[in-house]
Parts: sequence; C-alpha cells; structure tokens
Amino acid sequence: MLHVIIDGANVVGSRPDGWWRDRPGAARRLAGQLVAALVDERAELVAGLGREPDAQVHLHLVLEGAAVRAEDLPTSPRLDVVHAPADGDATIAALAAELAATGGAEVLVVTADRELRDRVHAAGAATVGPGALLRVLPDSGERRDADH
Repeated sequence: MLHVIIDGANVVGSRPDGWWRDRPGAARRLAGQLVAALVDERAELVAGLGREPDAQVHLHLVLEGAAVRAEDLPTSPRLDVVHAPADGDATIAALAAELAATGGAEVLVVTADRELRDRVHAAGAATVGPGALLRVLPDSGERRDADH
C-alpha cells in the first residue's frame, strides 16, 4: 500500500492562480482533482508519483487555516481529508510517522517545504514536490488561452 500525504497549502500555493482569494474553494478544487484521478486515472496518478502503476494507493489531503472551512468536499474511500488543528506541518509529520511505523506501507509526502521534507524523511517517508502531483491531476495543466 502506498500512502500519499498531500500538503494541501503547499500544493495549492505552488501556482499563482488566485487561490488566496478563496482558500476553501481552492481546497475543494484540489480535492475534486484528487477524487477524479482516483476514479479515472489511478494508474497514471501513481506512475506520475514515480511508483509502479499497479500499486494500491490511499491519499491523505491535509488542510490548514482557512482551507479547513471548505464544505461539500468531493469524497472517495481512497481519500482522507485531514483538518490540521493548528500547524499543518506538525500534522503532516505526525501522520507520516504514524503511517511509516505501521510497517509494510510506503509513505510519500507531497510538499516543497524543505523543513517538512527533513522531518518526514527522519520518520521514514519519501517526498516529491507539488509539480509531480499537479502534472498528473485532471485539469491541472497551465492555461493556454491567449489571455494567460
């Protein structure tokens, strides 16, 4: 089993698409993209994260701050939405340590935060940057119309 912990704030914040004007909406869009990938493109999602396409995967989307107010998030049995009580990084590090300690499961954290990467590496988790995830999510490509 591959457990992928997603630093929601870091992933959403990696693209200047106006997310800061509606943080709950940005969290909802990311959750929708994750559910769509799990339903329609699971093998591509896993392969895009550098793992064998036939690996079983479970996603853990960690939300913090204003994003925890997101309502009506898309759901999937393979997606847990974790609301950080305060510091998202502490929640991610604790979850990575807990999942890594169970043995038999690989833990992968999606973040660009260097300090967080060091913390989860110490717990036995691997990391990838937000770009690796965003490249394989539906509707996550750069806009190509003439206005952008």
